[in-house]
Amino acid sequence: MKRAWRFLGISAAWVATGIAGPAFADIKVGVTLSATGPAASLGIPEKNTIALLPKEIAGQKVSYVVLDDATDSTQAVKNTRKLTSEDKVDVVIGSTSVPNSLAMIDVAAGTSTPMISMAAAASIVEPMDAKRAWVFKTPQNDILMASAIADHMAKRGVKTVAFIGFSDAYGESWFKEFGRAAAGRKIEVVASERFARNDASVTGQVLKMMSKRPDAILIAGAGTPAALPQKTLKERGYRGGIYQTHGVANNDFLRVCGKDCEGTYLPAGPLLVADQLPDSNPVKPSALAYKRAYEAAYGAGTVSTFGGHAWDAGQLLQRAIPVALKKGPPGTPAFREALRGALEDTRNVAGAHGVFNLSATDHAGLDQRARVMVEIVGGQWKLVQD
Repeated sequence: MKRAWRFLGISAAWVATGIAGPAFADIKVGVTLSATGPAASLGIPEKNTIALLPKEIAGQKVSYVVLDDATDSTQAVKNTRKLTSEDKVDVVIGSTSVPNSLAMIDVAAGTSTPMISMAAAASIVEPMDAKRAWVFKTPQNDILMASAIADHMAKRGVKTVAFIGFSDAYGESWFKEFGRAAAGRKIEVVASERFARNDASVTGQVLKMMSKRPDAILIAGAGTPAALPQKTLKERGYRGGIYQTHGVANNDFLRVCGKDCEGTYLPAGPLLVADQLPDSNPVKPSALAYKRAYEAAYGAGTVSTFGGHAWDAGQLLQRAIPVALKKGPPGTPAFREALRGALEDTRNVAGAHGVFNLSATDHAGLDQRARVMVEIVGGQWKLVQD
């Protein structure tokens, strides 16, 4: 037994110094994401990005087991159970959407497996408790983005706003957080409507909102389904301001929404307009590094902010894995616990969307450097200058 522990200590020292030593078993990363279904426009760039993550970290091979949950929370849970119980992964990345990620928490915590979500709602990591101690996420919290929208509305003189969001955890989280942000800026929410990700019509909801004559309307959706309310508003002649969330920040949304999105405002991660950022922006170098890597593999103009969330999960693991290897070999409870702790101790990791500073009470770790305001102009993303 003493010999075994001495072996682990020596191997850890080799890892710490960068000297090649006896290799442990592969580090196994499980991934469940929405490559099909309503969130596919988000999940596909995430899947593409997983293929770009390193296959070796700190001298240890890293293998990835990637599953599609089809934007279905039940399948996301099944995938997570398979990854943790059958594939014996050391960490789970996923899923793409808020409902799927929330559904996965029990399995991740129950198997003491660190989980890094690529979905936005703060409820994935808050309030901190024994279960969420195992869960981290890379997208910006909704309140960070909701505050940016409310600030922009206030500067433009918006006094009343109508809200329409997904009829799931994403929409509810946004309604709660935007309501807080709006109230703080004396903006009244005069209507609140919901729609499903796979709905074919939202005419009824749009007519109800328009009857309130709001100065602006906020659509809290993600991916291409968020285009439906906007197109309906334009068809019905709405002339006020329209805002979307960072859930639409990809080219598929632009393609589906077309001319009906002209003049829309939304908050987004700096990656979306990385080329337009001033050189003084601290996120510009890391955002451009991901953009170059993605477009080298998939073509010019293909980069997506949602792929950036997967990239940032990889950045966190590259910082945490060498630390965790000092505590135990991959495939063991000691390694998973050490990996959880190392993720929680992450400081000053620059990603595609911001600079991460995690702690025991904050498993998102992003600040205002992780957001910009963007306008859709001529079918393109344009950075809004303060």
